[in-house]
Amino acid sequence: MVRTRLIKPFDPWRSPLCTCPFKWSLNPYTGCGHGCLYCYASSYVPKFYSPRAKRGVLEVVHRDSLAIPMGSVIELSPSSDPFQPIDDIYGYSRKIIEVLASRGHRILITTKGTSILAKHIDVIERYRDRIAVALTITTLNSSNAKLLEPEAPPPIERISVAKELGRRGIYVTIRIDPIIPGINDDIDELRELIKRLADVGVKQITVSTYKAKYDSLKRLSTVFPDMEKLWRKLYIGEGEKIHGYFYLPQQIRYRYMVKLKSIVEEYELGFTTCREGFQYLHTENYICDGTTPFYRNK
Repeated sequence: MVRTRLIKPFDPWRSPLCTCPFKWSLNPYTGCGHGCLYCYASSYVPKFYSPRAKRGVLEVVHRDSLAIPMGSVIELSPSSDPFQPIDDIYGYSRKIIEVLASRGHRILITTKGTSILAKHIDVIERYRDRIAVALTITTLNSSNAKLLEPEAPPPIERISVAKELGRRGIYVTIRIDPIIPGINDDIDELRELIKRLADVGVKQITVSTYKAKYDSLKRLSTVFPDMEKLWRKLYIGEGEKIHGYFYLPQQIRYRYMVKLKSIVEEYELGFTTCREGFQYLHTENYICDGTTPFYRNK
Protein backbone atom coordinates (compact mmCIF):
# COMPACT_ATOMS: atom_id res chain seq x y z
CA MET A 1 0.00 0.00 0.00
CA VAL A 2 1.39 3.41 -1.01
CA ARG A 3 1.47 5.89 1.86
CA THR A 4 1.69 9.55 0.93
CA ARG A 5 0.77 12.84 2.58
CA LEU A 6 0.07 15.31 -0.23
CA ILE A 7 0.11 13.34 -3.48
CA LYS A 8 -3.17 11.46 -3.23
CA PRO A 9 -5.34 9.43 -5.61
CA PHE A 10 -7.62 11.86 -7.42
CA ASP A 11 -11.02 12.05 -5.75
CA PRO A 12 -13.68 13.88 -7.82
CA TRP A 13 -15.73 14.22 -4.62
CA ARG A 14 -16.85 10.65 -5.44
CA SER A 15 -18.86 11.83 -8.44
CA PRO A 16 -20.52 8.89 -10.21
CA LEU A 17 -20.21 10.80 -13.51
CA CYS A 18 -16.44 11.27 -13.46
CA THR A 19 -14.78 9.62 -16.47
CA CYS A 20 -11.14 10.40 -15.64
CA PRO A 21 -8.70 7.50 -15.77
CA PHE A 22 -6.80 6.85 -12.55
CA LYS A 23 -4.38 9.60 -11.63
CA TRP A 24 -2.85 11.22 -8.60
CA SER A 25 -3.53 14.78 -7.51
CA LEU A 26 -1.57 17.43 -5.70
CA ASN A 27 -2.66 20.84 -4.43
CA PRO A 28 0.40 22.86 -3.36
CA TYR A 29 -1.85 25.55 -1.87
CA THR A 30 -5.05 25.45 0.14
CA GLY A 31 -7.70 27.66 -1.41
CA CYS A 32 -7.45 29.94 -4.43
CA GLY A 33 -7.13 33.66 -5.04
CA HIS A 34 -8.82 33.87 -8.44
CA GLY A 35 -12.18 34.47 -6.77
CA CYS A 36 -14.29 32.57 -9.31
CA LEU A 37 -17.95 32.83 -8.33
CA TYR A 38 -18.84 29.36 -9.62
CA CYS A 39 -16.02 27.43 -7.94
CA TYR A 40 -17.13 24.06 -6.56
CA ALA A 41 -14.14 23.66 -4.24
CA SER A 42 -15.33 26.50 -2.01
CA SER A 43 -18.09 24.16 -0.82
CA TYR A 44 -15.50 21.78 0.62
CA VAL A 45 -12.45 23.84 1.61
CA PRO A 46 -12.78 26.23 4.59
CA LYS A 47 -11.73 29.84 3.91
CA PHE A 48 -11.27 28.89 0.29
CA TYR A 49 -10.90 32.45 -0.98
CA SER A 50 -8.07 33.13 1.47
CA PRO A 51 -5.35 30.96 -0.08
CA ARG A 52 -2.39 29.80 1.97
CA ALA A 53 0.69 27.70 1.43
CA LYS A 54 0.96 24.23 2.90
CA ARG A 55 3.65 23.78 5.49
CA GLY A 56 6.69 21.84 4.36
CA VAL A 57 5.14 21.19 0.95
CA LEU A 58 8.41 20.79 -0.97
CA GLU A 59 9.89 18.26 1.45
CA VAL A 60 6.66 16.26 1.55
CA VAL A 61 6.30 16.26 -2.24
CA HIS A 62 9.89 15.05 -2.58
CA ARG A 63 9.14 12.06 -0.32
CA ASP A 64 5.75 11.36 -1.88
CA SER A 65 7.19 11.44 -5.40
CA LEU A 66 9.50 8.56 -4.49
CA ALA A 67 6.68 6.52 -2.96
CA ILE A 68 4.30 6.44 -5.93
CA PRO A 69 4.96 4.32 -9.03
CA MET A 70 7.40 5.67 -11.59
CA GLY A 71 5.68 7.42 -14.48
CA SER A 72 2.51 8.21 -12.53
CA VAL A 73 0.11 10.84 -13.85
CA ILE A 74 -0.32 13.67 -11.36
CA GLU A 75 -2.76 16.56 -11.70
CA LEU A 76 -1.45 19.88 -10.43
CA SER A 77 -3.99 20.82 -9.23
CA PRO A 78 -7.69 19.95 -9.22
CA SER A 79 -8.96 22.31 -6.51
CA SER A 80 -6.33 25.02 -6.03
CA ASP A 81 -4.80 26.69 -9.07
CA PRO A 82 -1.03 26.06 -9.09
CA PHE A 83 -0.38 29.41 -10.83
CA GLN A 84 -2.67 31.65 -8.81
CA PRO A 85 -1.28 34.92 -7.40
CA ILE A 86 0.06 33.39 -4.17
CA ASP A 87 2.45 31.29 -6.24
CA ASP A 88 4.21 34.51 -7.25
CA ILE A 89 5.17 34.82 -3.58
CA TYR A 90 6.15 31.23 -2.76
CA GLY A 91 7.07 29.77 -6.14
CA TYR A 92 6.24 26.23 -5.08
CA SER A 93 4.59 25.08 -8.30
CA ARG A 94 7.71 25.45 -10.43
CA LYS A 95 9.83 23.55 -7.91
CA ILE A 96 7.19 20.83 -7.63
CA ILE A 97 7.09 20.41 -11.42
CA GLU A 98 10.86 20.02 -11.47
CA VAL A 99 10.77 17.41 -8.70
CA LEU A 100 7.95 15.37 -10.27
CA ALA A 101 9.19 15.53 -13.85
CA SER A 102 12.78 14.71 -12.89
CA ARG A 103 11.42 11.56 -11.20
CA GLY A 104 9.80 10.53 -14.49
CA HIS A 105 6.23 11.38 -13.50
CA ARG A 106 3.78 12.93 -15.95
CA ILE A 107 2.04 16.15 -14.98
CA LEU A 108 -1.33 17.58 -15.94
CA ILE A 109 -1.30 21.29 -15.09
CA THR A 110 -4.84 22.61 -14.62
CA THR A 111 -4.85 26.40 -14.40
CA LYS A 112 -6.14 29.82 -15.38
CA GLY A 113 -2.79 31.40 -14.54
CA THR A 114 -0.71 33.14 -17.19
CA SER A 115 2.49 33.11 -15.11
CA ILE A 116 2.98 29.57 -16.47
CA LEU A 117 4.19 31.31 -19.62
CA ALA A 118 5.53 34.59 -18.27
CA LYS A 119 7.74 33.04 -15.58
CA HIS A 120 7.97 29.28 -16.01
CA ILE A 121 8.05 28.43 -19.69
CA ASP A 122 11.67 27.26 -19.46
CA VAL A 123 10.86 24.42 -17.06
CA ILE A 124 7.59 23.60 -18.87
CA GLU A 125 9.43 23.36 -22.17
CA ARG A 126 12.29 21.35 -20.68
CA TYR A 127 9.84 18.62 -19.61
CA ARG A 128 7.28 19.06 -22.38
CA ASP A 129 7.16 15.33 -23.15
CA ARG A 130 5.88 14.80 -19.58
CA ILE A 131 3.56 17.81 -19.30
CA ALA A 132 0.07 18.58 -20.58
CA VAL A 133 -1.81 21.78 -19.79
CA ALA A 134 -5.56 22.20 -19.28
CA LEU A 135 -6.34 25.91 -19.39
CA THR A 136 -9.79 27.18 -18.41
CA ILE A 137 -11.40 29.86 -20.58
CA THR A 138 -15.09 30.37 -19.91
CA THR A 139 -15.85 33.25 -22.29
CA LEU A 140 -14.38 35.77 -24.71
CA ASN A 141 -16.51 38.47 -23.10
CA SER A 142 -13.99 40.33 -20.93
CA SER A 143 -16.70 42.10 -18.92
CA ASN A 144 -18.44 38.85 -17.99
CA ALA A 145 -15.10 37.21 -17.28
CA LYS A 146 -14.18 40.00 -14.86
CA LEU A 147 -17.43 39.43 -12.99
CA LEU A 148 -17.21 35.64 -13.01
CA GLU A 149 -13.46 35.36 -12.29
CA PRO A 150 -12.53 38.73 -10.76
CA GLU A 151 -8.88 38.02 -9.95
CA ALA A 152 -8.05 35.68 -12.84
CA PRO A 153 -6.14 36.86 -15.92
CA PRO A 154 -8.31 38.15 -18.81
CA PRO A 155 -9.43 35.59 -21.42
CA ILE A 156 -7.34 37.15 -24.18
CA GLU A 157 -4.18 36.62 -22.12
CA ARG A 158 -5.06 32.98 -21.56
CA ILE A 159 -5.57 32.51 -25.30
CA SER A 160 -2.10 33.96 -25.86
CA VAL A 161 -0.72 31.47 -23.35
CA ALA A 162 -2.44 28.60 -25.16
CA LYS A 163 -0.95 29.75 -28.46
CA GLU A 164 2.60 29.99 -27.15
CA LEU A 165 2.46 26.70 -25.28
CA GLY A 166 1.22 24.96 -28.41
CA ARG A 167 3.91 26.62 -30.50
CA ARG A 168 6.49 25.13 -28.16
CA GLY A 169 5.10 21.62 -28.53
CA ILE A 170 3.08 21.39 -25.31
CA TYR A 171 -0.30 19.69 -25.52
CA VAL A 172 -3.06 22.15 -24.58
CA THR A 173 -6.66 21.38 -23.71
CA ILE A 174 -9.08 24.24 -23.13
CA ARG A 175 -11.79 23.76 -20.55
CA ILE A 176 -14.91 25.77 -21.41
CA ASP A 177 -16.13 25.18 -17.92
CA PRO A 178 -18.62 25.98 -16.61
CA ILE A 179 -21.27 26.98 -19.10
CA ILE A 180 -23.82 29.03 -17.18
CA PRO A 181 -27.28 29.65 -18.68
CA GLY A 182 -27.78 33.27 -19.68
CA ILE A 183 -24.15 34.26 -19.05
CA ASN A 184 -21.76 32.43 -21.38
CA ASP A 185 -24.01 30.00 -23.25
CA ASP A 186 -24.62 31.96 -26.46
CA ILE A 187 -23.77 29.50 -29.23
CA ASP A 188 -22.46 32.15 -31.61
CA GLU A 189 -20.09 33.47 -28.95
CA LEU A 190 -18.99 29.94 -28.10
CA ARG A 191 -18.38 29.23 -31.78
CA GLU A 192 -16.16 32.32 -31.98
CA LEU A 193 -14.23 31.17 -28.90
CA ILE A 194 -13.73 27.68 -30.35
CA LYS A 195 -12.62 29.14 -33.69
CA ARG A 196 -10.07 31.34 -31.94
CA LEU A 197 -8.77 28.35 -30.01
CA ALA A 198 -8.45 26.24 -33.16
CA ASP A 199 -6.59 29.10 -34.84
CA VAL A 200 -3.97 29.22 -32.06
CA GLY A 201 -3.29 25.48 -32.13
CA VAL A 202 -5.32 24.05 -29.25
CA LYS A 203 -5.81 20.28 -29.62
CA GLN A 204 -8.82 19.55 -27.44
CA ILE A 205 -11.87 21.21 -25.87
CA THR A 206 -13.50 19.90 -22.69
CA VAL A 207 -16.96 21.27 -21.96
CA SER A 208 -19.02 21.24 -18.78
CA THR A 209 -22.14 22.96 -17.51
CA TYR A 210 -22.35 24.74 -14.18
CA LYS A 211 -23.31 22.42 -11.34
CA ALA A 212 -24.96 24.46 -8.59
CA LYS A 213 -24.27 24.35 -4.88
CA TYR A 214 -26.10 26.76 -2.60
CA ASP A 215 -22.99 28.83 -1.85
CA SER A 216 -21.91 29.30 -5.47
CA LEU A 217 -25.49 29.95 -6.61
CA LYS A 218 -25.78 32.68 -3.98
CA ARG A 219 -22.55 34.32 -5.19
CA LEU A 220 -23.66 34.22 -8.81
CA SER A 221 -27.13 35.57 -7.97
CA THR A 222 -25.63 38.45 -6.03
CA VAL A 223 -23.56 39.55 -9.02
CA PHE A 224 -26.21 38.69 -11.65
CA PRO A 225 -29.48 39.36 -9.77
CA ASP A 226 -31.58 39.38 -12.95
CA MET A 227 -30.68 35.71 -13.50
CA GLU A 228 -31.56 34.37 -10.06
CA LYS A 229 -35.18 33.49 -10.84
CA LEU A 230 -34.24 31.57 -13.98
CA TRP A 231 -31.39 29.72 -12.30
CA ARG A 232 -33.54 28.67 -9.36
CA LYS A 233 -36.16 27.41 -11.77
CA LEU A 234 -33.67 25.48 -13.92
CA TYR A 235 -31.56 24.08 -11.11
CA ILE A 236 -33.64 23.87 -7.93
CA GLY A 237 -37.07 23.51 -9.54
CA GLU A 238 -36.52 21.45 -12.67
CA GLY A 239 -32.95 20.19 -12.41
CA GLU A 240 -31.47 16.91 -11.24
CA LYS A 241 -29.74 16.49 -7.91
CA ILE A 242 -26.71 14.29 -8.47
CA HIS A 243 -24.32 13.55 -5.65
CA GLY A 244 -24.99 16.79 -3.79
CA TYR A 245 -25.05 19.10 -6.84
CA PHE A 246 -27.99 20.62 -8.67
CA TYR A 247 -27.58 19.89 -12.38
CA LEU A 248 -29.47 21.41 -15.26
CA PRO A 249 -32.19 19.11 -16.65
CA GLN A 250 -30.60 16.35 -18.69
CA GLN A 251 -32.19 17.41 -21.97
CA ILE A 252 -30.79 20.94 -21.66
CA ARG A 253 -27.31 19.64 -20.89
CA TYR A 254 -27.52 17.24 -23.81
CA ARG A 255 -28.48 20.02 -26.22
CA TYR A 256 -25.48 22.08 -25.14
CA MET A 257 -23.14 19.13 -25.54
CA VAL A 258 -24.40 18.06 -28.96
CA LYS A 259 -24.19 21.58 -30.38
CA LEU A 260 -20.71 22.13 -29.01
CA LYS A 261 -19.47 18.72 -30.15
CA SER A 262 -20.53 19.60 -33.67
CA ILE A 263 -18.67 22.92 -33.59
CA VAL A 264 -15.53 21.52 -31.95
CA GLU A 265 -15.23 18.65 -34.40
CA GLU A 266 -15.98 20.97 -37.32
CA TYR A 267 -12.67 22.64 -36.42
CA GLU A 268 -11.02 19.19 -36.19
CA LEU A 269 -10.42 19.35 -32.44
CA GLY A 270 -11.05 16.64 -29.89
CA PHE A 271 -14.29 17.01 -27.91
CA THR A 272 -14.83 15.75 -24.37
CA THR A 273 -17.15 16.57 -21.47
CA CYS A 274 -16.66 16.71 -17.71
CA ARG A 275 -19.12 14.96 -15.38
CA GLU A 276 -22.11 15.25 -17.69
CA GLY A 277 -23.01 11.61 -18.23
CA PHE A 278 -22.45 11.77 -21.99
CA GLN A 279 -19.14 9.99 -22.41
CA TYR A 280 -20.42 8.45 -25.64
CA LEU A 281 -20.22 11.93 -27.20
CA HIS A 282 -16.46 12.12 -26.70
CA THR A 283 -14.23 12.16 -29.75
CA GLU A 284 -12.56 8.75 -29.99
CA ASN A 285 -9.22 8.46 -28.16
CA TYR A 286 -9.54 11.78 -26.32
CA ILE A 287 -9.53 11.85 -22.52
CA CYS A 288 -11.72 14.29 -20.62
CA ASP A 289 -9.13 15.80 -18.26
CA GLY A 290 -6.56 16.57 -20.97
CA THR A 291 -4.15 13.70 -20.28
CA THR A 292 -4.72 12.48 -23.84
CA PRO A 293 -1.04 12.59 -24.95
CA PHE A 294 0.13 10.50 -22.01
CA TYR A 295 -1.94 7.54 -23.18
CA ARG A 296 -1.30 7.98 -26.88
CA ASN A 297 2.42 7.80 -26.22
CA LYS A 298 2.28 4.57 -24.28
